[in-house]
Amino acid sequence: MRLKEVKIKNFRGYKETTSISFDDELTGITGRNDAGKSTVLEALEIFFNNKSVKIDSDDKNVKADEGEIEISCVFDELSDEIIVDENYPTSFQAEYLLNIHGDIEVAKIYKVQKAISAPNIYIRCLHPTVEGGGDLHGLKLSDLKVRGKELGVDESVEDKRVASLWRSAIWKKFDDLELADLYLDVSALEKDSKNIYKKLESEMPTFALFKADRESSDSDPEAKNPIQVAVEQAKKSLQKEIDELQEKIEKSVLEVADRTKEKLREMDPALASELQPKFKDKPKWSFNFTLDGEGGVPINKRGSGVRRLILLNFFRAEAEKVRVENSSPKVIYAIEEPETSQHPSYQIMLIEALTSLACRPDCQILLTTHVPALAGLLPVESIRFIEKDENNIPAITSGSDDVLEKVANSLGVLPESEIASSQGVLLVEGHSDVTFINHSSEQLRNNGDIGSTLSELGIACIPIGGCGNLKHWVSKKLIDQLGLDWGILMDSDLGDPIQNPRNVAKIYELREQGKMALLTRKREPENYLDPALFQASHNMTIEYTDTCDAKKKIATALTVRKDDVLERFWPKMTAEQIKERSKYNDDGIERCEILEIIQRVSQLSNG
Repeated sequence: MRLKEVKIKNFRGYKETTSISFDDELTGITGRNDAGKSTVLEALEIFFNNKSVKIDSDDKNVKADEGEIEISCVFDELSDEIIVDENYPTSFQAEYLLNIHGDIEVAKIYKVQKAISAPNIYIRCLHPTVEGGGDLHGLKLSDLKVRGKELGVDESVEDKRVASLWRSAIWKKFDDLELADLYLDVSALEKDSKNIYKKLESEMPTFALFKADRESSDSDPEAKNPIQVAVEQAKKSLQKEIDELQEKIEKSVLEVADRTKEKLREMDPALASELQPKFKDKPKWSFNFTLDGEGGVPINKRGSGVRRLILLNFFRAEAEKVRVENSSPKVIYAIEEPETSQHPSYQIMLIEALTSLACRPDCQILLTTHVPALAGLLPVESIRFIEKDENNIPAITSGSDDVLEKVANSLGVLPESEIASSQGVLLVEGHSDVTFINHSSEQLRNNGDIGSTLSELGIACIPIGGCGNLKHWVSKKLIDQLGLDWGILMDSDLGDPIQNPRNVAKIYELREQGKMALLTRKREPENYLDPALFQASHNMTIEYTDTCDAKKKIATALTVRKDDVLERFWPKMTAEQIKERSKYNDDGIERCEILEIIQRVSQLSNG
């Protein structure tokens, strides 16, 4: 399941129902201080966990007349089937549990008193209301059998022990179910139907919130987390086995209790008949993970910078983890102000790690920021801008030029300064790509392959941090205003089953718009590096292909940062090496790709 949307009502600054949609991969919530960014993430933490942030009576909107707080989450990408009764498959659709858009919508409503207890839980759905067919989820199996016999459908029920089959047969009896948009009270359902919500809850993603400000207590979740999140994921992925073990334990204990009761019956039948063996509470599976520093000093006693550095590298490690299909439950990482206590270069590394992690099908990333430089690194389609109107009511907008202009003006996101003095602009993905293009241009000019470098032609190479971020939008707007020609060079990411199709699609889209859009023939610039460089510098042979992750292989072999590989070794490439490593055959004609790229880009200076 994927979190599609959250709806908040009467919660802190959100009086009226306010909806915030989320992207499949990464969503950046931005705005000025006190706009309500953190409130969105904390509402989600309350909905999923109610642990690191717990709901309080003071959370009710002070202007709200009603005494209830409502937090609803909408999910899509649902499982085709669920097991509810007696291991028999059904589906959310067959149980009429989907809303008008075909999604699962769960509402948790908290009654505001001195102390707020557990919420009432509802599923908002397009549900039958016809007399005799609108209350089926509230009936016990025995009552369903009675209703089914009254309607004459008992012969059509294949397995009379399965409640979902009775419900299905009864619903099929009616020509018009009189479907209506309503809130189905899960909290009030009988045991059989409560299993539906239990199954639904097990399908929901794990939610992990990392807040900017925390007290340094021994139980500080951020000091133990983010690796504690791995514990929760492992538990969720093994939940079936845990449930089976739990059933075996319960069965074994109850058998002992029953035998004891039977022996007691021989001595005191009256007392034995009074006793009903049962488990008062379900067992709690708790795994408390911690990270201790040197000398056993807990990490939470270290500075916030250290804790955030651990967080940064957790996300970097997760981004590089090889995922086995269907091996991990979905997880939502929510990070409040990732810029907190971090050096600017680390902030960039964190955003890059989160962007990469967001490409994994089992992850969603939510983050908040009000820092212009960080907001400028986010993909434009991911941005949600929160601002308060003249009545101090928060409003959320997203995904249009008007919104992006508002974000840019509000946060002060500035374009690259080189643009104003340029004759043309080439947009590239990262700073190392600037080195890749400019050094190649210089070497080819010095070797007589081209007449001028790109810099001499007045062509600026601007890193955009990935296609489609806010700084890219601001820069492109200025490029258009100045009447400059611009093009884009992207990695093909050949061999990457997720990123490659996306980049290719973007390139074709730009070409259809008449823009110069270039794609590397190899996976990325590191794949063009001559292995002889490593033999000369480290006496080491490193083998890699045109489509493998050469950056990672080289970095691992040389024990250097992946992002340093190109910056460190590309300036050592000669013109001959550049041409040799970028040779390809086109209908029997030998061509040089990098030379052709430079020649194409040179045309941007001609207007």
